Amino acid sequence: MIYFDNAASSWPKPAEVAAKMEECLREYGANPGRGSHALSMKASRVIFEARRKVAGLFGVKNPDNIIFTQNATEALNMGILGLLEPGDHAITTMLEHNSVRRPLEYVRRERGVELTYVQGDARGRLLAESVREAIRENTKLIVVTHGSNLTGTLLPVEEIGKIAKEHGIVLMVDVCQTAGVYPIDVEAMNIGMLAFTGHKSLYGPQGTGGLYLHPEVELEPLMHGGTGGYSELLEMPKTRPDRYEAGTRNTVGIAGLLAGITYLESKGLDKVREHEETLAYQLHQGLESIAGVTVYGPPLGEPRVPIVSFTIAGYESHEVGFILDRNYGICVRSGLHCAPVAHETIGTLEQGVVRASIGLFTTSEDVQALLDAVAEIAG
Repeated sequence: MIYFDNAASSWPKPAEVAAKMEECLREYGANPGRGSHALSMKASRVIFEARRKVAGLFGVKNPDNIIFTQNATEALNMGILGLLEPGDHAITTMLEHNSVRRPLEYVRRERGVELTYVQGDARGRLLAESVREAIRENTKLIVVTHGSNLTGTLLPVEEIGKIAKEHGIVLMVDVCQTAGVYPIDVEAMNIGMLAFTGHKSLYGPQGTGGLYLHPEVELEPLMHGGTGGYSELLEMPKTRPDRYEAGTRNTVGIAGLLAGITYLESKGLDKVREHEETLAYQLHQGLESIAGVTVYGPPLGEPRVPIVSFTIAGYESHEVGFILDRNYGICVRSGLHCAPVAHETIGTLEQGVVRASIGLFTTSEDVQALLDAVAEIAG
């Protein structure tokens, strides 16, 4: 199989990830933070080291402000539901994944939170000033994706961060498509909350992710329960990360995430980004040369996440995905990609698109195989 679905979940994983997870299960798979014995302490140390690695990746000074979750969706729910109250106003964009849209629509419906969607252009690009124009007196939160999972567009997060800081508004950023590929610094970008997943470009296993929470941003916990310490309290403790990590953490998965980030560091994020951008350019350029193929997102030559979405005239997107899988052994993603508002923006809500997403282990030969297959289908 040739794999082009890294935007959904990266594959294959580095061998070190599986090895670290097996080591955890075999050698210290006890409950972290729930005991003073050697195995529990070892598990706790691995989780702390992973927390430290994630903090370093995003320019976070205090690792305790990294909250581990089972995925980015939980992290986004934690931030949105934990911050917004009746009478508040939130701003988001028409390029967001349902993991942003649905919790925002929930608080609008159930809490009376006001919500504004900022429109992008037909290429999926967005101007920071359009966010400024949407600000009201009661605006409390701006939620944006760093990189669109549909068009590959990189949003001007640093500019939006400056605007948010000027107005005293919390900026929350979804970095699922950019973490591990593009440099992210929460201080320089004025990010108040950052939601990440472990199983995409950080090359950890599924079931891992987290939330960065600025020291001055306080949330109502999404879950309540045991934290190992502070057992005498009736309510969740105030200290981080305990306040937001009720229940046993996914120690095995977090160990794998630690291995994934360590592997990325050994390769160098700059080299990873150069590799993926080069192949995305090759794919984009090749698809545009095939008659009957339409490519979506930023034009050739503009920066983009290593995602290239396209359609073939005369075919539904699901048909193309099925043919590529069954006849060519090529894995892509077809349909709406959990981002219907983004499809509204680029005009593909009815037919969807075929998305090919590149990863660290994608090769130039893989790209050429996809191009040859698309050319045969289109012909």
